[in-house]
Amino acid sequence: MEMEGRRREVVVSSLQFACSDDISSNVASAERLVREAHAKGANIVLIQELFEGYYFCQAQREDYFQRAKPYKDHPTIARMQKLAKELGVVIPVSFFEEANTAHYNSIAIIDADGTDLGIYRKSHIPDGPGYQEKFYFNPGDTGFKVFQTKFAKIGVAICWDQWFPEAARAMVLQGAEVLFYPTAIGSEPQDQGLDSRDHWRRVMQGHAGANVVPLVASNRIGKEIIETEHGPSQITFYGNSFIAGPTGEIVAEADDKTEAVLVAQFDLEKIKSKRQSWGVFRDRRPDLYKVLLTMDGNL
Repeated sequence: MEMEGRRREVVVSSLQFACSDDISSNVASAERLVREAHAKGANIVLIQELFEGYYFCQAQREDYFQRAKPYKDHPTIARMQKLAKELGVVIPVSFFEEANTAHYNSIAIIDADGTDLGIYRKSHIPDGPGYQEKFYFNPGDTGFKVFQTKFAKIGVAICWDQWFPEAARAMVLQGAEVLFYPTAIGSEPQDQGLDSRDHWRRVMQGHAGANVVPLVASNRIGKEIIETEHGPSQITFYGNSFIAGPTGEIVAEADDKTEAVLVAQFDLEKIKSKRQSWGVFRDRRPDLYKVLLTMDGNL
């Protein structure tokens, strides 16, 4: 009977803001909003992808490799470690990583005491008009990971990863209790009539519902113009950051233009019981899933 009354509450937050192309002002904006999230009771605060500057992957430019920095002694990570320790919050920190001759789209997970728990490197790297990430980033080599923080065991993946159900399932199989996806997505430069926001959101709602876990997505807003080899390229980032509950329901959401600090509270013990009783992990058949290890469906 004691177990029936057990609770384990966590308050998660998603931030949303427009970036300039100045590192100090963007990091200051992130810190200001992390503090606002903390004031609202947040324990784990998600900042958007590559928030130190513009989303530079609109162009293939050699000079943009200068934006990368080594993981060790990274100044923004160090600043967020200090902030996390001061406030007692968990902060995943997205950054452009230089690792000798390799480059990664990476995220460091900072625990509530300021400890750096390690990094995840983005696994799925997109390549299309406006989102030319293969020019800059090697495919991540960490594999999908979970991190035991003070408040929850969390899975963190990055932007394009969010379109792959295998990534979400892999993290939850390893014990992730909440999934986090920092993002940079908006209009399509080659087709201004294409709006992916509803598709983007529904896919992640499906991850939450299929795995019976809450999910937090953070996206930037604002118009960014990058000079490319073919002239200026423009993306209007559509925000719509959100927090979904364990059946995929939207419990907090932002619009496409406004700076936002979203918060939501979940009882992880209650959700764990629901996940166990729903049977989607009990009834899995890994022996039948070998086809997922192929590219063309042929074993």
